[in-house]
Amino acid sequence: MSGHSKWNNIKNKKGKEDARRGKIFTKLARQITVAAKEGGLDPDYNPSLKVAIDKAKAENMPNDNIERAIAKAGGGDNDDNFEEIVYEGYGPGGVAVMVHCLTDNRNRTAPEIRHLFDKFAGNLGQPGCVSFMFDKKGSLGVLKEGLDEDEFTLIAIDAGAEDVVDRGEAFEIITEPEDYHNVRKALEDEGHSFIESDITYIPQTETALDDEDDIKNMEKLIDALEDNDDVTDVFTSWERD
Repeated sequence: MSGHSKWNNIKNKKGKEDARRGKIFTKLARQITVAAKEGGLDPDYNPSLKVAIDKAKAENMPNDNIERAIAKAGGGDNDDNFEEIVYEGYGPGGVAVMVHCLTDNRNRTAPEIRHLFDKFAGNLGQPGCVSFMFDKKGSLGVLKEGLDEDEFTLIAIDAGAEDVVDRGEAFEIITEPEDYHNVRKALEDEGHSFIESDITYIPQTETALDDEDDIKNMEKLIDALEDNDDVTDVFTSWERD
């Protein structure tokens, strides 16, 4: 769930996330419930809900969990009042960082996020300080195993994809946000399944880190942010090998 850097060491990352699968499912369920509450319970008429469901399925969240999260939005006993907040700042070495949160108490969340930036040699900035450095895109991940790159790329481009990027173990299919659903459906119809599926933020330029302390602090900052209960996504401009 760390944005552009998620494509590095996919297998290792998935293994790490398996250990905290319950927390990930809780966050995904919250995103589904909020999307359904704000835009309606039918994903065919609620693009935000459809994206949230796609994201959950890419994380292998059981259908029963997804259905319960949607049903919760329509229940009269749902008193949760979550709001979306984006925090922006800089990590070690000037890496741009965007932190997307769903919180029911911004007076709790803001100090926690600021503390993590301070703890790991970063600086929390003002709204808008780094978001202009990112482009909002659809992002789909398909494992490369057994795929012919040229053939797969042609199928994706014909479906409306903007680009197909080799991420080592997987292909990342980049789309404009408005083309995301059509491209996903076309690839599904071709029999492909997804290890990642989301509307994401891709940095226009990346920042390399050479100092070992900066690298360690950047890794710790991302891990600590992702471990926070209110954080749904972390996007960075960190250039990783």
